Amino acid sequence: MQPILYPNTHFLSVGKEIAEQDINACEQLAKSAGAKEKSYGKSGDVASSTVMGAGVGAASGAAGGAVTGAAGTGSMVGAVSGAVWGLMRGLLYSKPSQPDRAYANFVNRCLQEKGYEVTGWQ
Repeated sequence: MQPILYPNTHFLSVGKEIAEQDINACEQLAKSAGAKEKSYGKSGDVASSTVMGAGVGAASGAAGGAVTGAAGTGSMVGAVSGAVWGLMRGLLYSKPSQPDRAYANFVNRCLQEKGYEVTGWQ
């Protein structure tokens, strides 16, 4: 992820190459100040979604198994199928990684002081 710059007068006067150098300099300054680049990643979303799916699957499997007299087996089957569902959900629908708020604010301010206008991050 990196900041998207609005093509204001300053950006147009220095050009894309200098703007990229300034972005890199501001990012390095943020890191040296202790700001972390990413606050969460897809792997965290996938893991939590998998665990959540396993829990829901185990509970529903146990409930279904209790009706048939095999709550333990139903719970196990439900947990496995729920975990698979959670894993797939996490892989397909998790949010893209976003920069840490403090990091993004630091870089945005640095670029603003250099004369740029940040419109967002991608």
